[in-house]
Amino acid sequence: MLREMGVTVWLPQPREGMATPAPAPGVAAESAAVTARAPAVPAVVERPAAPAAAPAGATPGLVLHEPVLLYANVDPAAAPADLGAGWLVVAEALPGAADGAFAGDAGRLLDNMLRALRLHRHPRVHLARIHREAAAGAGGAGSGIDAALQAQVAQLRPSMVLLMGRVAAQAALRSTEPLGRLRAQVHQVGGVPAVATFDAPYLLRNPADKGRAWADLCMALGSVR
Repeated sequence: MLREMGVTVWLPQPREGMATPAPAPGVAAESAAVTARAPAVPAVVERPAAPAAAPAGATPGLVLHEPVLLYANVDPAAAPADLGAGWLVVAEALPGAADGAFAGDAGRLLDNMLRALRLHRHPRVHLARIHREAAAGAGGAGSGIDAALQAQVAQLRPSMVLLMGRVAAQAALRSTEPLGRLRAQVHQVGGVPAVATFDAPYLLRNPADKGRAWADLCMALGSVR
């Protein structure tokens, strides 16, 4: 493991000219007798332990809430034409989301990201939050996120679906791939282009990835039709 990590393991080499002391005759004979009597034991191959089964009802479910309008007091005539007919932003519910879509540091960063795209000048930018809760009923509460999202897309008819964070991207795309493999490309959700990127809480913890998030946002803007 250390070698794969690039850490060199150093072990002292035996000095030249140093003879290995021979065992006493009695000890050598006793060892040979024990070796002769010992039965051959097959090598035991260790197998990785099976993952522990999650207790029933402990798996968190996912619920997609109705989308809310983010920038209501906007003149439709002043909306930039290259932003398309509207955007639907999908993200896991932020801490303090009950106080507003842009509450707290994560909310302010989300607002800044959308403003960088000039979405604050568009009257049809909606945010659909994904909320975690205890799974209820067979199949779990998160089993229909993609279908619920497609229904919202059919209702709102946006030009772009922006999936922010691992939870939103995996649920919307019905994928178990990590976010790193889902971002930097254009997907389809209900026949509408969709781009996955990092969410605001992640970027607060990892500010070095803000450049990659901006590249995703530019890709989303360039994919609007």
